[in-house]
Amino acid sequence: MSAKDLIILNNLGFYGYHGALSEENRLGQRFWIDFTAGLDLSAPARSDDLSDAVSYADVFDVIQATFSNTRFNLIEALAQSIADAVFAAFPAIETIRIRIRKPEAPIPMVAGEAAIELYRERS
Repeated sequence: MSAKDLIILNNLGFYGYHGALSEENRLGQRFWIDFTAGLDLSAPARSDDLSDAVSYADVFDVIQATFSNTRFNLIEALAQSIADAVFAAFPAIETIRIRIRKPEAPIPMVAGEAAIELYRERS
């Protein structure tokens, strides 16, 4: 059965040193993360009890720790690492969609952003 309910965390802003270019590693840049987790929320919806829920604050803490604790050359690898850490921490989560955006990617664009998006299902 696939999860139809979602926990959504959008526009999470971080400053980090991820990237393949030496300037990215030395100067750092802003990153924006959009995160969606699919899971069954019927128990907390009925009980109104936090102990029945996956706390989005706890999910945020895992995302933040993963973002901060390891430097990645590719945002694809960063996204996969976040997905792996969230799956490990929260067994109730069945699916994850994560988008990582770099508004200051080192390419000659006047406006916009470079981004990747991964979708993963628990194996």
